[in-house]
Amino acid sequence: MKTWLIIILLSINLSVAFSQSKTIDGIVFDNNTKERIAKVNIVNLSTKASIYNNLKAEFKLPAQKGDLLVFYKEGFFNDTIKLKDETSLLVYLKRTSIPLKPVYITGRFLAPQNQLEINKKLYNKAYGSLANHDLLSFGSGGVGLSIDALYNMLSREGRNATRLREDIDREYHQSIIDSRFNSTLVASVTGLKDPQLTDFMFKYRPGYYFATEATDYEFIKYIRNNYRHYQRNPDAYSLQHLYINEVK
Repeated sequence: MKTWLIIILLSINLSVAFSQSKTIDGIVFDNNTKERIAKVNIVNLSTKASIYNNLKAEFKLPAQKGDLLVFYKEGFFNDTIKLKDETSLLVYLKRTSIPLKPVYITGRFLAPQNQLEINKKLYNKAYGSLANHDLLSFGSGGVGLSIDALYNMLSREGRNATRLREDIDREYHQSIIDSRFNSTLVASVTGLKDPQLTDFMFKYRPGYYFATEATDYEFIKYIRNNYRHYQRNPDAYSLQHLYINEVK
C-alpha cells in the first residue's frame, strides 16, 4: 500500500513539474504591414518571466494554459494574451503612430536619406500646404499675423500633418542608427549570437547624434566598451515592468 502511495505521489509531482516546464513559442507581427517585429519585450505575468524576441521576431517562453502574456514594444500598443492552449502564437501589435510606406528598389531598402526624400513626396501635403509656415507675414502694411499659418497650426488636419512630419523624421533618425548599428557589425565585433545579440543591441542602442557623427573607429570602440559592460552585468538596463500593474 505504501509503495502504491509513493508511486502516486511521485506521478503527481512529475506531472506538476512537467506542466510547469512547458514552453510556448510564436512570432510577433506589425498589425498594419504584417511584417515581423523584433526586440519585443514579452512578460509572463503569472511567472514574472521576461524575455525579448530575436531578430527574426521569434520567441520561446516558459508558459502554460491560463498564463497571461504581455507584449511590449516602443511605438506600439501593449497587447495582453491569455493562453487558452499550448499551440504556437501569432501576435499582431498595433502602432501608436501612422505607419509609413516602405519603398524598395530591386528588393532592397533605400538608403535612409533617399527614403526620407521619397516619404516627403508620398506625403507632400504634410510638407506643402499643411506645413507650419511662419506665423508672421511681412507686407507693404508692415508685420502681420499669417491667418493661413495659424489655421494650419490649430486645425485637426494641420495637427495631423505635424504628427506625420514628426513620425517621418523619427523614422529617418532610426533608419540612420540601424544603418550603422546593425546585427552583422555588432556580431562581428562581439561574437554574440541570439538571444544575447538582440538583448545587447536593444540595451546599448546608440543615439542619432552619435550614429551620424562618430567615425568608424569611434563606433567600433563604442560597441567594444559596451560589450565589456554587458559581459560584467548582462541584466543591466533591463526594462522595469511598470506597466504590469496597469493590466486588469
